[in-house]
Amino acid sequence: MNDSSPQQSSQNQSTWASIATWRMAYEGMVKSSSGLEEGGQAGDAVETLIQEVEANPDYTSVGYGALPNREGEMEMDAAFMDGNNMALGAVAGIQYALHPISVARRLSRRHTSSFLVGQGATRYAQISGFEMRNMLTDRARRRWELESAKATRPESAGPYRGHDTVGAICLDLQGSMAAGTSTSGLFMKEPGRVGDSPLPGSGFYVDSAVGGAAATGLGEDIMKGCLSYRIVALMGRGLTPQEACDSAVYEFYSLLRKRCGKVGEISLIALNTRGEWGVATNVEFTFCTARKGEQTRILMANPDGKSGTRIDPVAKDWLQ
Repeated sequence: MNDSSPQQSSQNQSTWASIATWRMAYEGMVKSSSGLEEGGQAGDAVETLIQEVEANPDYTSVGYGALPNREGEMEMDAAFMDGNNMALGAVAGIQYALHPISVARRLSRRHTSSFLVGQGATRYAQISGFEMRNMLTDRARRRWELESAKATRPESAGPYRGHDTVGAICLDLQGSMAAGTSTSGLFMKEPGRVGDSPLPGSGFYVDSAVGGAAATGLGEDIMKGCLSYRIVALMGRGLTPQEACDSAVYEFYSLLRKRCGKVGEISLIALNTRGEWGVATNVEFTFCTARKGEQTRILMANPDGKSGTRIDPVAKDWLQ
């Protein structure tokens, strides 16, 4: 629960809104929007939205049935942040927990030991009563077996691909904001590998006085720029969410390409205290939005050299 009031101006809050990465967030956003419409809290909305993705084996990069590491084990990362009091919790390399986002949210209520990794995170989830299960479905195991068979050495198994994080930012009618992320990370990753998703400032950041941001893509590149914090800071200086996303993402993309010669996939979403959103990406990227008085939408973003980011509606046949 959000335990403190947002540090906002006295302007009356009359809208709720949410934005989340990828088409897979749609069902969860529809479900969480009902709560926001009825006056529910932003933190509950974020958790509900992400739980829906984590429990669905059809979404093969988050939660149940997601992407195993090189040894065929499911290691998951998740984070939660309360924009009112800046409380945050995170887990990395957690195993067997059906809802890593819920474990992260529980940890956010701690002042210390709020970021747990590996066996420590898994044990905390177990003793705290969270639902635990084997997160590898038959399909996920078969996919790992096929990829492993291609390798001549265990350490060379498979390319680093498949890394779609579900990230969500919600604003409630009281003006409170929250953000969260959840992912299984890169397919066939090195055991113990952690990307940007659970790292505050990189994979997510939110401040109820300004807004929030969340990232998806190649964590090793995203974390080099602390892009989520950078976007929130730019919104705090008066930029719209779209201006902040375009400025942070494309400037950093150009810098990284110049310094490193190549850049992985990078996509960022943002939401401010007025329910306005923004998106920037260097690949084709779907995302979902909802706001009071509007239908939940799935949109497509593409980089546009002329205007920064091009946003298009998603064709119905594309979803089938």
